[in-house]
Amino acid sequence: MAPDTKPPAVAAHDGQSGTGYDLAVVGGGAGGLAAARAGARRNLRTVLVSDSALGGDCTFTGCVPSKTLIEAAGEGLSFAEAASRMRSVIARIAATEDAQVLRSEGVEVLEGWARFSGDRYLSVDGRSIRAETVVIATGSRPAVPPIPGLDTVEFLTNETIFDLSVLPGSIAILGGGAIGCELAQAFRRFGAQVEIIEGEGRLLPREEPEASAVLAGIFAAEGIGVHLGDTVERVEHSADGRIRLHRSDGSSIGADTLLVAVGRRPATADLDTEAGGVDLDERRFVRTDQYLATSAPGVYAVGDVTGRLLFTHAADEMGRLAVSNASARLGRIGRRAFDTSPIPWVTFCDPEIARVGLSEAQAVKAGGRVAYLPMSQVDRAIAAGRTEGFVKLIAGPRPLLKGTGGGRLLGATIVAPRAGEMIHEVALAMRTSMFTGRLAQTVHSYPTWSTSLRQAAAQFFAETDGRRAYPAGSPPAR
Repeated sequence: MAPDTKPPAVAAHDGQSGTGYDLAVVGGGAGGLAAARAGARRNLRTVLVSDSALGGDCTFTGCVPSKTLIEAAGEGLSFAEAASRMRSVIARIAATEDAQVLRSEGVEVLEGWARFSGDRYLSVDGRSIRAETVVIATGSRPAVPPIPGLDTVEFLTNETIFDLSVLPGSIAILGGGAIGCELAQAFRRFGAQVEIIEGEGRLLPREEPEASAVLAGIFAAEGIGVHLGDTVERVEHSADGRIRLHRSDGSSIGADTLLVAVGRRPATADLDTEAGGVDLDERRFVRTDQYLATSAPGVYAVGDVTGRLLFTHAADEMGRLAVSNASARLGRIGRRAFDTSPIPWVTFCDPEIARVGLSEAQAVKAGGRVAYLPMSQVDRAIAAGRTEGFVKLIAGPRPLLKGTGGGRLLGATIVAPRAGEMIHEVALAMRTSMFTGRLAQTVHSYPTWSTSLRQAAAQFFAETDGRRAYPAGSPPAR
């Protein structure tokens, strides 16, 4: 639809009327942008509704600012220099996805908050619109735990921490997940005193235990305080003006600044999903099937709001897939399921921790076998003096051919300075259902970090450097 072409007005059987579109997208983050652009490429009359600047969390309060700070901290820049670079990077990336750009691509952009008012009807600040397909892409917000006293202190989340203009002398971080760990290391390298409080027994509880152990060792060496397996029972302002966190073991931690990074909650509270016939699960995420369709005909949901993989690249994939499924000419036969197994993710600490597919514990039921290679046996890591990481590959039987050719890759975890780049070779192998043996046969340039993948894959076929693949859940003594 050309930007100056007005879509027709439509009336529904229930008497509602509104502007008619083929596709209406609610939310301007990664998933919403991908869906809107996919609609425009299909020549659908497309409108995108967003109550904030396009780009969403990733561009302004997530991936872009955090990775800019991490890079700057690694380069030894001051916090002031890093903050200046961060603002410049955000502006540069935001300019590639703003309303003007979207409109030039054939997407109408409405600023405002959308809520359902009926079957595929949306009300946007009093304006009614109707679409054949609606895609919900409203994302998520920081979760705030119900800790007594927390509401009496000024704390930061990922939505506000990047507004800091002065480096705090000390910072306490609630949550030892990816956000907490990434920012802990960055702020420590800028010179702040950092303490992490994590309720689970290890950092990064979703990752392999070996990855958690490596990061804990790095944090100890860098002077980051880590407090595990304990909870904060009360928060208050102390007499010296600092924030004090009282723990269940009787101890307390004081800091100038508090960052809350304990997870995410879906942004569904003001959508009036009930009016649109859209079901939510017990956590208030939008319930979707394997094709990203909701309980309401013609309504799909993508990105964080689904509670699936809460990553920008996953939202982008879901956005395009939802529009493709909604537009399938062959109906249900032409749709494609959203498969999370070959989608990787990375925790951007130093070293990076990259993961795709199953963990070793998850692979036990699948009859998986595990190849483990410490970076101390990788020549590039030895040359770089960075031997603290490892590669773990997990393979399992194929449906008919069983273990022929080493079976197929089910997952991997890589801990290395460039793990975020290395993991995609495994993701590609999984996406294409490649025989594990192909990875072992592929010649890699020497000496590279990626050579470790071939070294590890070789363990599925023979003992290599004293190591052989073992059944998942039964690791040999190391």
